[in-house]
Amino acid sequence: MSGDVSPIGKSAGNPSGDAGPAPELRASHADRDRVVDVLRVAAGDGRLTSDELDERVEAALSARTLSELAPLTADLPSVSAMAGATGVEVKDVVRIEQVHSGAIERVGRWVVPRRMELAVTYCEVTLDFSEAVITHDTLRIDLAMTGKTLTLVTRPGILVDTDGLQLVHTKVKSRPAPTDSGAPVVLRVELVGQKAHGRVVVRPPRRTFGQWLLRRRPAFPSTGD
Repeated sequence: MSGDVSPIGKSAGNPSGDAGPAPELRASHADRDRVVDVLRVAAGDGRLTSDELDERVEAALSARTLSELAPLTADLPSVSAMAGATGVEVKDVVRIEQVHSGAIERVGRWVVPRRMELAVTYCEVTLDFSEAVITHDTLRIDLAMTGKTLTLVTRPGILVDTDGLQLVHTKVKSRPAPTDSGAPVVLRVELVGQKAHGRVVVRPPRRTFGQWLLRRRPAFPSTGD
């Protein structure tokens, strides 16, 4: 039968017994997921457009071998390199417990985990995603927070879902980042659990003084000769 292996180790299809070219290594689900993570981080940093992200993610999910995956991220830094620049380890779960203490802040180039657990009593909490390194497409925040304000600072491509949050004497004020048709959705933040007393604020980054001046500068009419 064609392709059968003979007792001396030669196949019928290769009677000489010479070693042929090594087969390409097959890609696993984990391999594909790692590539998609790199692509999402790159899109969040503005390195890929929405169309480029869609094309590359589709190619990654349909890739069968590692050699098909490699070109998709060849021109991009790895997630570990991006996280390494912050000096912070990439974690799946981050838990924060504080009672009547100073403000809790995550700002600048912090690494967003897959899940956060916030058990906080009368402490201000600010999670600023405007420059964050995003390693997953979804962040679930399990909230057990009483008093003060939870502030989420977003950017185009970041959506915040508060439907799973139980509110007790709490107001939600949502002012998402200005829409950008070229910005792909890179992160969905899901708030679940309970927020009692205080506020939940979702807003874009505040304008700098220079940006404020430019917006306030009057448009002087042109003077003719």
